[in-house]
Amino acid sequence: MGELLKNRRSDKDETTCEWPGCDGAAEFKAPRSRDALNEYRWFCLVHVREYNRNWNYYSGMDEAQVEADVRNDTVWQRPTWKLGAGEAPKFANMKINDPLGVGDAARDADARAQGGKGGKGDAGHQADPRQTDPKFARAMAVFALEIPVTMDDVKTRYKELVKRHHPDANGGTKAAEEEFKKVTEAYEALVAFLAP
Repeated sequence: MGELLKNRRSDKDETTCEWPGCDGAAEFKAPRSRDALNEYRWFCLVHVREYNRNWNYYSGMDEAQVEADVRNDTVWQRPTWKLGAGEAPKFANMKINDPLGVGDAARDADARAQGGKGGKGDAGHQADPRQTDPKFARAMAVFALEIPVTMDDVKTRYKELVKRHHPDANGGTKAAEEEFKKVTEAYEALVAFLAP
């Protein structure tokens, strides 16, 4: 009902309802047709309800036309194009947190495409910290994990190793204590490396 009141005529010279045989005041508007949505017909309250109940925006359209119209509405009638088509934005100068080096392959490919060699020796390209940081390499070896690795992988493996090497579970032996210390240090190194 609130929507109907918004569409009410407010001007003084109200005409009569456009419904055949009705002489009521035409206070409410309804679109003329699908092709003229900004042009209106004016009705009384009873007949605008009847008109709206019977009006079908999609009448006269086949399934393909309806589908095309719905798809066009989902993007607010703006032009779209396939992903990857057109000019791609340049992100070379953006700082992106990429602790696992996922973007290295794309960066190397871009360098090769621009005439460079790619790889670790190019100017302006930092070396992969996973290969240059011995602390990270040792921690991965202690956890027996391989790249790619996630924080969930590290936490799951840490729980397994703590249960296996905790001194209380091994009678308090010195060897178990040393192994537990290695696991704890490796965990701290991996968390520090993977944390955003």
